[in-house]
Amino acid sequence: MAWLYLLVAGIMEIGWPVGLKFAWVDGSLRTGPTLLAVVSIIGSGIFMMLAQRSIPMGTVYAVWTGIGTVGTFFVGLMFFKEPSQAARFVCVGLITAGTVGLKLVSPH
Repeated sequence: MAWLYLLVAGIMEIGWPVGLKFAWVDGSLRTGPTLLAVVSIIGSGIFMMLAQRSIPMGTVYAVWTGIGTVGTFFVGLMFFKEPSQAARFVCVGLITAGTVGLKLVSPH
């Protein structure tokens, strides 16, 4: 169950950068995107805390940030037309390899 909590925390980690991207437009703070960011931050933190009850803290943090980083990278590619150079994919592949590696060597 802890790995499921960690997966949910990582997915919620994707929500706050997206919310922040839309939160400040034309010099004013938009409520909806700001709330998305805040709820994502809080929810992600709660699920991360639950995962840490049985997965080592360092592993939780690394996997959480890995899921958030890779997920946000792909959201940027798909919805915001961010650059898609091969080198960026190689770097994200390394992050993914490290994240999967931590899961594979974790005792839980």
